[in-house]
Amino acid sequence: MNDEGPGGIGDLAARAEAGDQGARDTLFATLYQELHRLAQAHVHRNAGGLTLGATTLLHEAYIDIARRQVAFPDRNRFLGYASRAMRGLIIDYARSGQAEKRGGSLTFTTLTGNEIPVPEGRFDLEQLGEALNQLALLDSSLAELVDLKFFCGFSFGEIAAIRDVSERTVQRDWAKARLLLHHELTSM
Repeated sequence: MNDEGPGGIGDLAARAEAGDQGARDTLFATLYQELHRLAQAHVHRNAGGLTLGATTLLHEAYIDIARRQVAFPDRNRFLGYASRAMRGLIIDYARSGQAEKRGGSLTFTTLTGNEIPVPEGRFDLEQLGEALNQLALLDSSLAELVDLKFFCGFSFGEIAAIRDVSERTVQRDWAKARLLLHHELTSM
């Protein structure tokens, strides 16, 4: 589905904001599969000991977004925002896991029973989140690129299409973002 014209995501979003419950339901159903893919990418990327499932993450992010009542001009901005919301929830979840030794024992799981492999080279999600916040202050488009590539799992080609630039431009920006993030993480 495209973003423009009658029945497009932009039109559905506008009607949903105006209070049209049918448009709101259609918009959510239209974006659900893509949002679920984003949630799976986040969970798989950050699975290092987390028991948070993709469906739970998606629903928590949706509740967070709905509560804020934020408007989005197009699908790409919505997905970028949803990705940042999911990253924040994962960081908060990891942080609460750190607090388990102080009595916190809340566990999120899915009912599918599928095991999520623990990635090699675990890192501190909280530090990465703070480094991304610092990168956003320096260059918000680079921070968004990291969300799209690292957390959402989009390819350079997909990101180039989203941003309407060449794939080579995205690759150069990715190298710059990695360098700045590395600098930020090593200075923490």
